[in-house]
Amino acid sequence: MKIPTNNISILKKIITLALPIMLQAFLVNGVSFVDTLMIGQLGADSIAAIGVAAQLFFIITMLLNGIAAGAGIFISQYWGAKNNKGIQRVLGISISFTILCTGIIAIYTTIFPQTIMKLFTHETAIIEGGNTYLRFVGFSYVLTGISFMYGVGLRSTNDTKTPLRISLISLSVDVVGNYLLIFGIGIFPELGIAGGAISTSLSRLVELCLFIIVTNKRKDCPIRFSLKNSLKFDKRFSKKFFKTTTPVIINDIFWGLGFVCYRIAYAKIGTEALAAVQIIATIENLFLILIQGYAGAVAIIIGQLIGANKEHEVQIYSSISLRFSIFTGVLVGLLIVLISPIFVSLFNIDETVYQLSIKSLIMIAFQLPLVSFNIAAIVGLLRAGGDTKYTMYLELTTIWIVGVPLAFIGVLFWHLSLPQAYLLVGIEELLKTILAMQRIKSGKYIHNLIRK
Repeated sequence: MKIPTNNISILKKIITLALPIMLQAFLVNGVSFVDTLMIGQLGADSIAAIGVAAQLFFIITMLLNGIAAGAGIFISQYWGAKNNKGIQRVLGISISFTILCTGIIAIYTTIFPQTIMKLFTHETAIIEGGNTYLRFVGFSYVLTGISFMYGVGLRSTNDTKTPLRISLISLSVDVVGNYLLIFGIGIFPELGIAGGAISTSLSRLVELCLFIIVTNKRKDCPIRFSLKNSLKFDKRFSKKFFKTTTPVIINDIFWGLGFVCYRIAYAKIGTEALAAVQIIATIENLFLILIQGYAGAVAIIIGQLIGANKEHEVQIYSSISLRFSIFTGVLVGLLIVLISPIFVSLFNIDETVYQLSIKSLIMIAFQLPLVSFNIAAIVGLLRAGGDTKYTMYLELTTIWIVGVPLAFIGVLFWHLSLPQAYLLVGIEELLKTILAMQRIKSGKYIHNLIRK
């Protein structure tokens, strides 16, 4: 079927906005990939240690995604309404809340890392490696959180290139730092896992400093932190902000916990499965961010249309973006099948872990058209429309009532292999697709949150 000219124009607008977001997200996740890859050269125990430690950062990322998504909804709508003061007010409240949450986590992580590690494993070597990594990386959670808010603010106001450039510099710092500090090159000491953590923290510090410098240097930048507007906490607006954002935060945290439970279930299969799961997650995340970048671009456009009171155009963009999301999922799935053998071979693993990783990634690729549709529907449309309570109920119901129980039943009672378990859990995505489609067709997800 030939796509009408206006459809092509809409797709071009979405893709133009999405590409820098995809690349920037790829670079952000690249830091995690580089850490896992380089530390992985130290052996299977090191891979498992950083993998278990990374579960905490995964949960923190879900928290930050929730806060950032909530902030992005408001910033996009304020940008559509050409209200810069509103944008600065959102920036202030989101950064303040982020510092509070990540600060508490960072303190606990630095002082009691072993408590977190023992939730996932009782292997002494893995716990010791994870403890070392968490102690040195804990401080970076606060830095990452603030950078998250600056990044979503810039992207929501159509500046996707600045976060991309900053992430490129941050990744470069991490790669060089890892090389020098993990292996002890030249005058630098050989610090192993600790070196990887220090390098990550340094790259996050550089990233935040660049965000602050760039946004404050531009006098007309809507994301410029303003003492007058950013720290002005209006009770009525704060209530509206948290009413909209809290379901997103709860959603993302418990969705993240659900995925941690998946990995706990998969780990019951055996030590090889635990190592394979970390490699799979690292590679999967690198590709999923392409889909998430696309959904992020859709969310920005939908939010701006709602803020500009162009709700009649929202349904047009929704239909076209959802159809193209399926194509995006097919494309990313093919990339995983073609490229994953190369990526997996980069890790210092035995043949069993290699085969488990490849076969499981194929099962994941098979489900990606549905996954892509769901991410575009939930993140790109429903959340951007302010329908955050419905998305919370939708995601938590499907993952906790369907996905997690199936994972444990499949592993503990049906004794499924790792690839089979990944395929079984895909039933969750099918149910989610059906429910999301019904909500979007109803049109009930469109809410103008900044209209007084």
